Amino acid sequence: MHRTVIEIGGGAGGGRGSYPSRERAGTVSGPAIRARVDGWSTVEEWRPVLRRLAIPPPVAARLLRTRGARKDVLSALTASGAPTRGEVIRALADETGLQWLDAIDPQRLVLSDDQLLTLLRGDGDHLPVRYLEGGSSVSLLLPSKLIRPGRMCAFLRARPGLAPRVRIVDEKSLRAALVERGRPLLSRISVNGLSDRRPDMSARVVANAWQGYVVGIVMALLPVGLILAPTLVLALVHVLATLFFFSCVALRLLAALMSGSVEHEPPPAPAGNLPTYSVLVALYKEADIVPDLLTALDWIVWPRDKLEIKLVCEADDHETLAAIRAGPLPAHIEVVEVPDIGPRTKPKALSYALPMTSGEFVVLYDAEDWPDPMQLAEAWARFRKCGPDVAVLQAPLEISNGPESLVARMFAFEYRALFRGLLPFLARHRLILPLGGTSNHFRRAALEEVGGWDPFNVTEDADLGLRLARFGYRAETLSSPTYEKAPRRLGIWVPQRTRWFKGWAQTFLVHMRHPVRLARDLGLPSFLAAQVLLAGMLASALLHPFLLATFLVSGARLLLGVSKGAAYPVLMALDVVNVTCGYLSFLLLGWRTMGKGQRRGFWKVVLLTPAYWAMMSWAGWRALWQLWRQPFRWEKTPHETMLATLAGNVRRQ
Repeated sequence: MHRTVIEIGGGAGGGRGSYPSRERAGTVSGPAIRARVDGWSTVEEWRPVLRRLAIPPPVAARLLRTRGARKDVLSALTASGAPTRGEVIRALADETGLQWLDAIDPQRLVLSDDQLLTLLRGDGDHLPVRYLEGGSSVSLLLPSKLIRPGRMCAFLRARPGLAPRVRIVDEKSLRAALVERGRPLLSRISVNGLSDRRPDMSARVVANAWQGYVVGIVMALLPVGLILAPTLVLALVHVLATLFFFSCVALRLLAALMSGSVEHEPPPAPAGNLPTYSVLVALYKEADIVPDLLTALDWIVWPRDKLEIKLVCEADDHETLAAIRAGPLPAHIEVVEVPDIGPRTKPKALSYALPMTSGEFVVLYDAEDWPDPMQLAEAWARFRKCGPDVAVLQAPLEISNGPESLVARMFAFEYRALFRGLLPFLARHRLILPLGGTSNHFRRAALEEVGGWDPFNVTEDADLGLRLARFGYRAETLSSPTYEKAPRRLGIWVPQRTRWFKGWAQTFLVHMRHPVRLARDLGLPSFLAAQVLLAGMLASALLHPFLLATFLVSGARLLLGVSKGAAYPVLMALDVVNVTCGYLSFLLLGWRTMGKGQRRGFWKVVLLTPAYWAMMSWAGWRALWQLWRQPFRWEKTPHETMLATLAGNVRRQ
């Protein structure tokens, strides 16, 4: 069997891949079909095509220069809408003597799964695409943007037998056909990728046999114990609560003592030989904020020929898709439509889109985010400085609408403590870092090695942070923030916090299936930190109302003189210590991360803390109920437009 190879890479790297064929037809070298814009040399190369289109050479030169089309002459010539892409491709086909295939049937593409993924990722410039036409004939499809007319004509004159087999296609049409052809494959990868490769690290099964057995025993014995030996059961509950509360208190206190408000210098503008950066933005029912999102993404400082942005939407979210496509999108922005298959979760959508990206680095943003324009530049500088064991960088999330409501104020305070206090502390001491749901900058190779996002985990960020640590990777933090709006109403805040708590419980159950193995993977310090961050935080929220209740009951019994022995005074003392220390550590950590101007109105946070903890307890119990009844349900958090709020925030700074 011979091979037909059309090399597009040029130079020594031109022959990276090929497809087998039954005939030997020669080789097309890279310089023959790669369009390079080099001032008037490109205009001269395209002069016959420009003559067919009635475009004067000076006009073409101006278009190429102003559009910066160093790789894509076709897009530069059609930027104004006259001529159209079809007219340019038709003229190019007529000049080279090749046929133009304007409609591509995805089912006629002759591709293996590996070849399809390579082309979807954007690494397939060196690969021709075989296409099954009428009968048994197979043609080779070449994207128009890669063709250099003069050299292609010279090449085909020397090899006239190849021309009848080559078809010129619009790269956008070819991309659409590849995406359509890849839907079943991408769907399988997004739903089953992690569970097939590492079932022990997938939340597809909520709890294994021994975990379910333990939960069943506890649920059976607890009510019986409360009837037969209430004092003993209450004492045991208090011992466990004390353990959880004080582990969380100790962690917050350590972070508070070693943190503070720090000023950071802005990173330098990106320059030099920069890598491609992929930006993933998951959207669902976000039509109202699409204009803000596109503005925020346009502010990102990174060369556009090295930036690719994927707007990841559900295929049946017609309103959001219509809002995105209401106007022309820049060439570096692509819409990815996710089929309605498997769990309808954000990590499933991200897992579907990841194989369609080509960046060496990948960053995730939410639809409502306004990232600092220099965030990618800072992340790139940090990745260059760090070793390859640093797989992810977490940017801090800052709330821009804290004063709008009491809920938003408490949310902003909590975020400040987490992203400016706790997470940097954990990173400095090389402990496990539970990632935030957005503004995570990944080394793509590490992200793929650990299996990407778990589509069945509704808090995919915490799970991914733990999984990266188990594979020997570290996480660090950035200083350039991403601005968000906090939920202003309790009705929005509770479902969001329910989802977070449910995901923490999922993550804990998944990774504690084999506790000894987990401790060996993480090391003892990170293993203990994982117990505090996942089990400790959730248990503290769940037990908080019981401590308050027993405190009230114990106090009432003491006042009425009906308690006997020392049990109730001791229980009441434990309740006071647990709750008080929990509140104080929470407030101290947030206070330490605030600047002087941000501490105005802190007394409101102090007064609201007990109510806020009660809200977290309600969300925690709601999460346990959902974990049992609807483990994979994703409760969507509605978002609001943010441009005016952000402008006000910038003015205040």
